[in-house]
Formats: sequence, C-alpha cells, structure tokens
Amino acid sequence: MEREPRGAVAAGGENTAVMRNYPADSGGDSLAGEVMKTILVIDESALFREYLTTKLQEQGFEVIVGKDGLDGVVKMRSDPPDLIILDYHLSRKSSIELLKEKKENPNVCSIPVIMVASKIDRLKLVQAGKYDVKKFFMKPVRTDALFRAVSELLDVDVHVDTSPCIIEAHLNDDILFVEIARGLNAEKIELLRFRIAELLNLYEVQYPRVLLMMTDVELSDDDRAKFHTLLDTIIEYAGPYARHMKILTRSEFVTSFIAANPDYKMIEVTDNLNKAMDELLGLRPDDVAHDEVVRRKLLSTSEPRKTQEESFQLRFDEATVEESSESADGAERKSKRAVTVAVVDDDPIIRQLIVTVFGRTGWSILEFENGRTFVESLDGQKYDLVFLDIMMPEMNGFQVLKHIRGRDIHFPVIVLSALSQQEAVVTAMRMGVHSFLIKPFKPENLIRKTVEILNSNF
Repeated sequence: MEREPRGAVAAGGENTAVMRNYPADSGGDSLAGEVMKTILVIDESALFREYLTTKLQEQGFEVIVGKDGLDGVVKMRSDPPDLIILDYHLSRKSSIELLKEKKENPNVCSIPVIMVASKIDRLKLVQAGKYDVKKFFMKPVRTDALFRAVSELLDVDVHVDTSPCIIEAHLNDDILFVEIARGLNAEKIELLRFRIAELLNLYEVQYPRVLLMMTDVELSDDDRAKFHTLLDTIIEYAGPYARHMKILTRSEFVTSFIAANPDYKMIEVTDNLNKAMDELLGLRPDDVAHDEVVRRKLLSTSEPRKTQEESFQLRFDEATVEESSESADGAERKSKRAVTVAVVDDDPIIRQLIVTVFGRTGWSILEFENGRTFVESLDGQKYDLVFLDIMMPEMNGFQVLKHIRGRDIHFPVIVLSALSQQEAVVTAMRMGVHSFLIKPFKPENLIRKTVEILNSNF
C-alpha cells in the first residue's frame, strides 16, 4: 500500500524553519539559495537518529549524524554545526571527552549543546554543565520540548502540529495495543511509527496483532489525511497480521471511512471489547478473555525481553493536569445529571488529592475515612463512581465489595492499592471492580482513568 507523501519545507529567510504539511500532489516550495542551520546529532540509537534526522530535515535544518563519540568528534571538527544534540552515553569516546575536546577547539567551542540521556546522576549533570550544555533532556524525550529548545538556541521558529491528542502504545502477548484519545496529531502519529519500531525491537516481535482503541475520539473530514497516515503506519508494522487488525470504536466516521476504502477492507471495526480480544487471542467467546483480570493484564504493559532503555515518549508537555481536567470537564458535560463520586480511603492525603483534582468539575465528591461509614451512606445516596481503598480499619475494601454485591447495588468501582497489594487487587477484580490505580498515582492518570470509566461504552 502506498503512503501519501508528506511535504515539509522551510520558508521565511535564513532564521526561519517552518514545517508545512501539503496535499499529496502539491510538492512544496524550494529552499534554493537559503542558508540552512546545521545540527549534528550524536547518538548510538539508530532509530533515535533516524527520527531526529527526519523531523529536523522537515523543519528545514541540515542534519549531520554521528554514530558514536569518535564519529561525532570527527564530524564536529570537519564540518562545524550550529547546534549539537548529544547523547550522554557514547562508546569509543565518551560524551565528556567529546565536550572537553570541543571546549579546547576555538573553531567549535562556542557551539551550543543539547544533551539527552536515559540515566544520569546529579554529579555527572553538573560535570556536563561546565561544557556549554544549554539544555538537558531525559530519555524518553518529549519531542515538543526538544524542538522548543532547538528553536530557542538557534533563534528560529519551529512549527509543529498542536492538535489535542493523546496516544499510548504498548505490547503484551505479541499484541500491539494503540489507544488514541481527544483527536489526531500529525507529529504524534509520525512519532508512533518510531515508537512501534522500538517496541517490536524491545519485545523481539517481528509482526504483532493489533488492537486500535479509539473510544473517545470524534473525527471529521478534516482528519482524513491524518487517519489515513495513522492506519498506514500501523499496517506497515503489522505485516501479515494486518488482515486481523481490529479497531475498537463507535465512531460513525471511522466505520464509514473503513467501509468506503478498499485498501482497509481487511480491518474489522467493532464496539465490543470482548469480541475483539477473543478474536485477537484466538479464544472461544466463553474463554478467559472475558475474565476482567485477564483483560486488564493484557491491556497493561508487559516486561520487554531486552533491557535497553526506551527513547521515544508519545506524550508531549501539553499533556498536563490542566489538559486532563478539561477532559474531565467534558465528561461531566456529557452527563445528563450531576456526577456524584465517593472517595473511601483512610488516608486523608489521598482523599484531599482526589477532591483537589476534580475541584473544577463541579462534581459532588463525598469523603469516607473507612468502609463502615461509606456503607451506612448507601441507604440514602447513589454514586456514579467510587474510589475504594483495600486496606482500611473497621471495614476493609473486600467487606465493602461483599456488602455491595449482597445488596445487588451497581456502580463502577476503582480500587486504590499499593504495589505490595497485587494479590488483593486480583481478588478485588474478580469481585466486580472495574479498574485500579497504584499508589502513589499522578493526577493526570487519576483523571484519565476516571474519564475512561465514566465514558466507557464497552
């Protein structure tokens, strides 16, 4: 299947690098006669080098690549760049040795440096800072922040797609799970290509089966080109398993798009998670894929077979608590009645965190310091969602769940647990709990999980 070409040019003079997405037949403009800024990328990850080279060239930069420390020094001396993006962990010549040589060479000593690293302690960071390292990023790098740093250091405008979009990707049991929320973003779709390649390498999977989950995405005709690129990106790596690809959604746009495009006739669109999981796993409809614990285990990230560090981060800096709060506001607006949430936890800090995170929504948040007081409230109060701690005095989470089941009361429950309570979580899931959060949890994860449960159609 041929991919639609994507054009990207620089325009506006020697101090401007602007990315433009053109229709397939437009081709873009010429850069002839303009002086391009040059960036030297020194990193031993071929995939990371390829990604940075692709993106920086799209922005109008000339890119030179150093495959290790020694190669980087040679390139730096022979063709001095305007900026160096340098990995801390290098072979043949260390990054610190490279920086020392750079400092002693009057032809390159003033070149600014952006350093990236998977692991580094404070002492090494201070050491690197002596050698004109202007910015430092931990891997996996948030690429929007990296490009902003490039823009600042080279005094150029770097424009990227800022469309709201959340993309998550992980592998489990040789199944590639891609989850998309809020919308489509061209930058993140291109980044997904490299993230999938990295996952397949880490897990030593040649071709994965694929489940694309788009349960909270509203698309329109303006998204056709992006959606086309998204599908082609995933199909490219699915190989022979592309004919078994599933899309979990209730979007009429997605359903009609797939039905109208013969190139995607092998993709099945469904709104039934059980059915999609059964077919991907090759199980009977009454087999273990219907077990909530099994599904949750599959829908989470498993341990990779290789120990190398990951380079790619699908989340950008704009994916903050404020963004997630807007999603929570949207969930509340979709509800035809007020949302009432119970927080049942003996830890006052946890209760206050949840109350604070959802403070903007206007929801009714009721706090309970133990299971007994919560159970007593059930006679006169209905809940749309309950956060339930497992280990509490007077009446623990298991006793609460048993009481709820005995009274045939139905509402979604999210269990709050510590990592040491794994067996307890499994038991709670078998008692009908909808999901769980591991303490300590980040506010954005709390909100995402809440929106997922309240907006769940499956």
